[in-house]
Amino acid sequence: MTHRFDSKIARIRQGQYRPADFMIADAKDGDMSGGILATGLDYQAGKVPQRRSRQRFITHIGDIIRQDNVDIMLVSASNLELLQEADAFAGTGVKPAIRANDTTDCWGAIRHSGYRNTASHPFRSASVKRQMAALTSGKGTELGLYSITFNNDLGFDMQSLDAFAEFRRDAAACGFKYFYEVFNPNIETGLTPDALGQFMNDAILRSLAGLTRAERPEFLKIVYNGPAALEELASFDSELVVGVLGGGAGTTRDTFELIWQAERYGARLALFGRKINLAEDPLTLIGLMRDVVEQRVTPKDAVRAYHDKLSARGIVPARSLETDLTVTEDVLKSAASV
Repeated sequence: MTHRFDSKIARIRQGQYRPADFMIADAKDGDMSGGILATGLDYQAGKVPQRRSRQRFITHIGDIIRQDNVDIMLVSASNLELLQEADAFAGTGVKPAIRANDTTDCWGAIRHSGYRNTASHPFRSASVKRQMAALTSGKGTELGLYSITFNNDLGFDMQSLDAFAEFRRDAAACGFKYFYEVFNPNIETGLTPDALGQFMNDAILRSLAGLTRAERPEFLKIVYNGPAALEELASFDSELVVGVLGGGAGTTRDTFELIWQAERYGARLALFGRKINLAEDPLTLIGLMRDVVEQRVTPKDAVRAYHDKLSARGIVPARSLETDLTVTEDVLKSAASV
């Protein structure tokens, strides 16, 4: 089956990119990093926000898929099974993807855990072979996310790279495709922000240098380390499609500002998790993200439009308009839109 992702990434690789080709992906894979809190809250007019159950979360994901505004829906293998049993992707152009590994630095959402205090260890719970086998019955997916964390520590980083090589062998054996998520160090390295961006760019490129086209990822998903770092990486290799991840929830301005800056400095995809999942009205937020990246509205005006939509629905926003118009993430401040 052909999805929007296939045609968009083809145009990007052929040098025919236009803002309408910028891809938005929704990362609803939080259950791979935590438990009860991973599903987010439902906001309804006149009611106190309620924690979503797993079944309500599946319904919510289905609503976003049917809106048909995101290009990729990233979920856990267990939740993809439920979504496909409900035919949630039928009639849409949304590409399903699974989180193909769950490194230990992702486990920090487990309440009272200390996993993030230890350098990342590789780990995989999903089976790419099972996903490919399910394709014969119209289920499963041939696309997944593989993540790695470089900590500037020879022992830990070699362990992570060895696990990455093992994953690639498994993926190649059954025809599974992947995109490559690279996190900043999850322990202190002593690097300055500028040095961190340069270290990450070089680590990413070095980790891919020994791979042929058949082994390489469909695209990157990386931390936004500022305009200089993103522009350096995105302009280095025209065959490498670069995307950014969302990070923390932040303000609504942070969300729109990040996608605006990402596109401006060379990213061709944004894959946001908490920024969408923790929003009061995720569907409206996603629609305005598309408007921002296609330059129909500025980040500031998008925030105002978002609050107008919340007001029209009778939903009390989590933050005042004044607060929500503020850029709070340091990496976004230097190049913030006016």
